[in-house]
Amino acid sequence: MNSGLAPIAIALDTHDLDVAKQWASISSQQISTMKLGLEFFTRFGTAGVAEVMKQANGAQLFLDLKLHDIPNTVAGAAQSVASLNPAYLTVHASGGAAMITAAAQALPETRITAVTVLTSLSAQDLNLMGFPPDIALLTKNLAISAVAAGARAIVCSPHEVKALRALLPREIHLLTPGVRPPGSASNDQERVATPAEALAHGADLVVIGRPITFLWDPLNPRLMSDGLAHIIDGLKNL
Repeated sequence: MNSGLAPIAIALDTHDLDVAKQWASISSQQISTMKLGLEFFTRFGTAGVAEVMKQANGAQLFLDLKLHDIPNTVAGAAQSVASLNPAYLTVHASGGAAMITAAAQALPETRITAVTVLTSLSAQDLNLMGFPPDIALLTKNLAISAVAAGARAIVCSPHEVKALRALLPREIHLLTPGVRPPGSASNDQERVATPAEALAHGADLVVIGRPITFLWDPLNPRLMSDGLAHIIDGLKNL
């Protein structure tokens, strides 16, 4: 990975493999990371992910599968993607210490990345599910237990990243979805911030999807490239 690239993971959320490959080729000239999620992986498998990454100019892979099962099953799932050499592989922090440890042992070269509280959830949602409605406290507790179990990265919303950066060792990477450039719609995200705000508060990598991919025009690929450059320009004073 070129360290001069912007610390942005583009969410390649599409049902079209060829489009995903084009997005990867264009965006990887400016940013560090390609994020491929459960929907893409279920549709195209490891072969599809490998095809996309061949077009990604050496960018790192953030494989966002949010694994959550018994330890042996999660370990097996982690081993099944070893050939992709993901930089990050997500598991749910709520899966427990044994599950996280199993994933970390199965894929030692990858940063097992614990998802704390989904950015689509509000305090009211948590309360209805029987969790304490204090999102910040729940995020902190999940992150601490996940790191103790072997996670080397944490996914959290921009609203919690500042507190976690002060709490966790610097070598633990903080990844923040729920990031929207100024003027963008929040879509299905509840707890959002701008990329600049998230990075200023200590995020190592920000995840951006629709504000970039919405600009895609196969007849004018430059449109998406220019839009991404505009987002990156907003980070240069950090």
